[in-house]
Amino acid sequence: MSALPIMADATAAAEPRAIRRILLATDLTTASSGATDQAFELARDLRAQLLVVSVIDVESGARSGQRLPRMDQRRAAREVAAQALVVRGRRQGVSVSFLVWEGEPGPAIVDAAASEQVDLVVVGTHGRGPLGRLFIGSVSEFVVRNADCPVLVVRH
Repeated sequence: MSALPIMADATAAAEPRAIRRILLATDLTTASSGATDQAFELARDLRAQLLVVSVIDVESGARSGQRLPRMDQRRAAREVAAQALVVRGRRQGVSVSFLVWEGEPGPAIVDAAASEQVDLVVVGTHGRGPLGRLFIGSVSEFVVRNADCPVLVVRH
């Protein structure tokens, strides 16, 4: 019997985890096109599934004082925009599906990533607010701090 400790295979521990499912968090506007392009490129190169998640912020109208369309109209508009991404995926050979969630964007994205068991979240940043929320947006910052998986923030 040997007195030396048994070591696990170092190469197995050092291997990065495979990225098979990527979540793209997007508001489906041109402001998030950089993150969208990056997510499609990664999904194609890694042969990963792409899940597009768009969150309808139910409180945004109350905060801005604007009159917003009804929730069913907002959801329908998001679904139409997301369908265009599904078509884009087919053309590029990327498997794309989408979900439209309601709620506060940061927590909803983190919840979607956990419940859908994704390996990577891609999110854009607008860099608005006090000093661009110190370089990244409040939603992307929340996702970076709270997601259980790696997060790629793409600057607009």
